[in-house]
Amino acid sequence: MNHDSYDNTYIAGILNSVKTIAIVGASANDVRPSYFVLKYLLAKGFSVTPINPGQAGKEILGRMTYAKLADVPEAIDMVDIFRAATAVPGIVDDVMRLDPLPKVIWMQLGVRHDEAAARAEAAGIKVVMNRCPKIEYGKLSGEIGWTGVNSGVLSSKKPLMRQGFQSFGVRQK
Repeated sequence: MNHDSYDNTYIAGILNSVKTIAIVGASANDVRPSYFVLKYLLAKGFSVTPINPGQAGKEILGRMTYAKLADVPEAIDMVDIFRAATAVPGIVDDVMRLDPLPKVIWMQLGVRHDEAAARAEAAGIKVVMNRCPKIEYGKLSGEIGWTGVNSGVLSSKKPLMRQGFQSFGVRQK
């Protein structure tokens, strides 16, 4: 997999297939990017679980926060990593101990670890690095264009409605 460039169909396939997301490094601070992403993904109809040892047992945006991935009581489809690249190998180790394995490991903007990604992919887990699911969802749904930003995606297709506030779903092509 070339992690320098992702095809829109690869990203759309991921965003259309996952339902449960764990955000490692989620913050209760409403000015942090991880808080915005958590709020946005919840609004789009995803079931999102915050992972933050300092907030464990408390709620962030109405969702119970857990100290570690192993504590989450439901199967996780995607792990979104909001931590420094140096933390990624340990997080991938934690992911590999989950049963069932998540479908996707997603590393946020500025986060990349090629060796950890290769280990995850060898186990059959899709990997996205240095991208934000909030930005990718907005780009692929056409929503980001509402603000005058050129998303590079142009479509005359009618939006696919999904649950959530102003959720138009992600286009496959």
